[in-house]
Amino acid sequence: MNHDHGDGPASCGAALLPPAVDVGMYVVDDQGRIVQVNARAEELLAWSAADLIGRDAHDFLHRGPGGERLPSARCPMMKAFLGGRPAQGDHTWFKRGDGSLLRLAWLVAPCRTEDGIGGALVIFHESIGEPPPEQADAVALSELDRLALLAETTTTLTSTLNAEEAVQRLIRLLVPRLADWAVVDLITEENDVRRTLVVHHADGALVRRDDLEGPMPPVPEESPMPLSRALRGVAASLAGPEYYRGTPDSGIAVTQRELFDATGMHSAAIAPIRGLREVLGALTLGRADRPEAFGPADLSLLEDIARRAGLALSNARLYQRQQRVAETMQRHLLPQLPRVPGLEMTARYVPAPHASQVGGDWYDAFVLTDGATALVIGDVAGHDLDAAASMAQVRNMLRAYTWSHQEPPSAIVERLDRAILHITDAEMATMVFARAEPVAQGTWQLRWTNAGHPPPLLVTRDGQARYLEDGHGILLGSGMDLRRPDAVAPLPPLSTLVLYTDGLIESPRRSIDAGLTELRRHAAALAQRPLDTFCDLLLTRVRPPGNTDDVAVLALRTPATPSA
Repeated sequence: MNHDHGDGPASCGAALLPPAVDVGMYVVDDQGRIVQVNARAEELLAWSAADLIGRDAHDFLHRGPGGERLPSARCPMMKAFLGGRPAQGDHTWFKRGDGSLLRLAWLVAPCRTEDGIGGALVIFHESIGEPPPEQADAVALSELDRLALLAETTTTLTSTLNAEEAVQRLIRLLVPRLADWAVVDLITEENDVRRTLVVHHADGALVRRDDLEGPMPPVPEESPMPLSRALRGVAASLAGPEYYRGTPDSGIAVTQRELFDATGMHSAAIAPIRGLREVLGALTLGRADRPEAFGPADLSLLEDIARRAGLALSNARLYQRQQRVAETMQRHLLPQLPRVPGLEMTARYVPAPHASQVGGDWYDAFVLTDGATALVIGDVAGHDLDAAASMAQVRNMLRAYTWSHQEPPSAIVERLDRAILHITDAEMATMVFARAEPVAQGTWQLRWTNAGHPPPLLVTRDGQARYLEDGHGILLGSGMDLRRPDAVAPLPPLSTLVLYTDGLIESPRRSIDAGLTELRRHAAALAQRPLDTFCDLLLTRVRPPGNTDDVAVLALRTPATPSA
């Protein structure tokens, strides 16, 4: 073995990884990533060098004796690596490429890679013989391990507001680390009980048993049986199949007996999942393949885990309730389109992906007393309930001004602009306000004004598309008392008018000009599609991937030929 001069660590170049030796070797850099592997290591680990190089050795390989991920604080190899000192050990477990576990003896020595970066050389071989007694219990956890698991539970569950995802993450944390079966029973908002998830660890993978899932009988008020007590929020309990061999006292007891029969569990720990104000369900961990029964220490840990799960599920349910409220609000804020003889209309609204399902984008359409149809597309700054409330104020004021004043669009928007700063909460807004007007022989024309909004797009039946860029003025809420222009353009037979908000064309990764070009190109290609299909495909093809803004689209199509 070559050594550099001085007292520093040995160099761990390629010469240290001879293929012919009967021990596995690999080298990690100063970040713990594998940079070199010998052939014997590939054989022992059932991973190719290409699979291993670049991986974090601890995260990718190190496991507990039950196959569970091993916290860094529990890993003696990691302690030696971080301490920059030699160390050796026995009865450590690596996960192999085929999913099995390899029990091994190992030596870690600090070294420098060929690039002169500090790292470590790991030499290992398969360990022969029985593990010491303290290693035999795959599920016994030290106090440090318990704290690490609870911290990991909190971090994992609080990073999602999706209840279903939270439950699945919880199971992945606990199985197979603590059990080989896990069951989650949840109480719905209608106070029904549903067996939401049944998972078994088999052959190195989590297998979902959806045949054991589904609706459950009602929770009995007085039953002393473990699951019934947990679903009432009474206490956590240990249980086994013998609890359910007698005459059942409820439908839940029958279901539990069927569960124990189907899973072969000989020991179970059941804890209530409590929210802030209510019981949300119960968490059951079971052991069938492992001989050890659950004990009081396991029950205490499960209660702590279930408590954290309850808080996460409470937050997820609250968020989902807010989403439903927001969706209901949006449905009421966005109007039903009127039926106008000779005109076809459709609209779409897509909320911002990370907002509360509502925002400041809106569309509107309504018939006026002179036979014209008012068309509006607008955008109030923001993507939340406040923006939606401001949008509702602006929309309702515009409707009132339009209905009470028979004036050109520019005059209506001027009135709205003067009022918006004083009697609404909207700080800034853009919009196109237009009138689709019937003219001689049943043809149509568009009269509009534009307050700082992307221009309307007009597409003829033969696929010619152009932006209506006239009638453009400054946005609403600027405080500047300027006259606004009107513009007029004919709407040819079977032409399609597209009003849209900037979320359809803008994104941080492309300019607005590129977005406008993309919209015009796709709209021209879709000119002869049915109007609903036109809108759906336009959203799919034009809306930028990763867009964080909400989108509103209002489309109108004129009749084929003038009516008599």
